[in-house]
Amino acid sequence: MKYLFFTNTPAQVHQYRRAVARLLDRGHEVLVLARDYGCTEALLDYYDVPYRLYGRAETAKSSLFRELPKHYARIAVEALRYGPDCVFGRGSYAALAGAAARAPVVLIDDSETTHLDHALSKPLTDAFLTPHTFEKNLGADHYEFRGFTELAYLHPDAYEPASEIREELGVGEDEPYAIVRFNAFGSHHDVGQAGFSPEKRRRLVEALAERATVFVSDEGDDLNVAETPARPFDFHPALLHDALAEADLLVADTQTMVTEAALLGTPAVRSNSFVGDDDMGNFVALERHGLVYNLREFDAVLDAATDLLDDEDADERWRNLRDGFVADKVNLTEVLLGVAENVGALERGYALDRVEGLTRRGTDGSRAVAPGPETVRSDGGRR
Repeated sequence: MKYLFFTNTPAQVHQYRRAVARLLDRGHEVLVLARDYGCTEALLDYYDVPYRLYGRAETAKSSLFRELPKHYARIAVEALRYGPDCVFGRGSYAALAGAAARAPVVLIDDSETTHLDHALSKPLTDAFLTPHTFEKNLGADHYEFRGFTELAYLHPDAYEPASEIREELGVGEDEPYAIVRFNAFGSHHDVGQAGFSPEKRRRLVEALAERATVFVSDEGDDLNVAETPARPFDFHPALLHDALAEADLLVADTQTMVTEAALLGTPAVRSNSFVGDDDMGNFVALERHGLVYNLREFDAVLDAATDLLDDEDADERWRNLRDGFVADKVNLTEVLLGVAENVGALERGYALDRVEGLTRRGTDGSRAVAPGPETVRSDGGRR
C-alpha cells in the first residue's frame, strides 16, 4: 500500500512520525507532503521521515493566504505523481490531494474553530477522526477516539523522557525553570485571535524570572529576549518535549504546547482570546481534570503562574493528575495503524467501526463518550 501524510505544522510531524515509521517497517510505501513552516523541516530531517515540500509559509497570516493557490497547485501535482492508496492529514490540503489522486481521505482534527476548512474538506473526506472532547458534529463519517492528537507521541506507551535534558539546557539538578511560549497567530484558524501583548510578554517574563530560570520560545520572534532576564529556547526543536517534561511550569498563549505540557504532567497556564465559554473541548477537559488553567485576565495569569512556582508540591500533584487522566486514553498511533489497515473498507464505503479505539459519533451529533459533567472553569466561566 502507498500512504500519503500531510504535516503542515511541527506538531503534525510528531503526530504522524511514529505511524510512518511503523508502516515503513511493515513494507508499505509512505510519503509525507510538508509545508516549510517553523521547525517542521528540521523535525522531518531529525526523525528521518521521507518527505517533499509542497510550499512554505511565514508566521504572518498574509503569507499563508498569499501562498495558498501555489500550495494547492503543487499538492495536486504531487498527489497525482505519487498515486497514494490513502491520504492522512488535516483540512483542505489533504482533502484536495485525495480528490486529485482519487484516494480515500482520513482527516484527523482537534480544532472546532476551523469552520471554512471543514466546509471545504467535508465533501471530499471519507472519515473524520477527532478527540472525544470535540464539540462539533462533522456528519455521518465522524469518528472519535478517547484522547487527544498529541497522544500519538506523548502516550506513556510511546514517550520516554531523556534523562540528560537538564545538562543539555544548562540548568542544575534542583534548579527550577519555566518555559514561556508565545504564538505568532499566523495559522488560518488563528484569524481574528490574539494572545499576550508585547508589554504583557515582558511583564510575564520578568515576574517568572524572580522565581525560576525562564526559557522563551517565541514563534514570531517579536520579543527581544536579550533585553529580558530570560534565555531563548534555541535548542534543537526535537528536545522540546524533554524540556517540557522536566519543566516546573509552562505559560503560553498558544494551544498545542499547553496540551503537551498537561499530558507530560507539567503545570500549564494558557491565556488567549480563545479562552471563554466557547473554548475548544480539549482545553475544557484538561482544566476539568485540574491539569490546565485557562485564563483571559493577565493579572490572573501572573497570580496562577507565580503561585505554581512557589508551590513545592505542584510537580508531584500534576504527575498524579496526569497519570489518572491518561489511564483510559488511547495511543493514537495504534488507531492510525488500524485505520491504515482498513483502507479497503473506506474504498468500499464500509465503516471503520472495526478499528479498535474508534467509535462512530452519533448521527444526531451525540458523543459516544461523554466528556464529563458541567464544571466551573478556573477563570469563572461555566460550561
